[in-house]
Amino acid sequence: MPYNDLNNSEYAPFYKPYIEEIGQELDILTGLELIGNEFVDLINSLSEDKLNFAYAENKWTIKEVIVHLIDSERIFSYRALRFARNDQTDLSGFEENDYVPFSDANKRSKSDLIAEFKTVRTSTISLFQSFSDEMLLRAGTIGGNTMSVRALGFIILGHQKHHINVVKVRYLI
Repeated sequence: MPYNDLNNSEYAPFYKPYIEEIGQELDILTGLELIGNEFVDLINSLSEDKLNFAYAENKWTIKEVIVHLIDSERIFSYRALRFARNDQTDLSGFEENDYVPFSDANKRSKSDLIAEFKTVRTSTISLFQSFSDEMLLRAGTIGGNTMSVRALGFIILGHQKHHINVVKVRYLI
């Protein structure tokens, strides 16, 4: 199901910038491949020193951004799985700024981070390949906000694209 079929009732307003970040007609599976490859190519182009760079005080390093994307993708995928299986439990949100300090991202190597990202992305692709069109349209709630399975897929894409752009603009000056 392409992006242009998604409607505002399938996700919380907070996620609209991520949905709009896609900016083209992509289906989830193609987007997971393309944007994932774009991200890996970007990270591979950077030195270990650059990956430890933060563009301002109290901002994440690129390594921390990578781990943030890995953590977020796992969480969004888990939510998609629950909703695809018709779990109607209102799920809680997560505070990304509470996760990063405990990730030890800056102690990890570029190759380790890329390997983990690829593993998570492969898992996400397998998960979304398993969803029927009916499952993609199922929805649940997160903090009282409705979220469809397919919206979660597009949020994974838009969230990653957002961070690719941030790295290019803020970190690669």
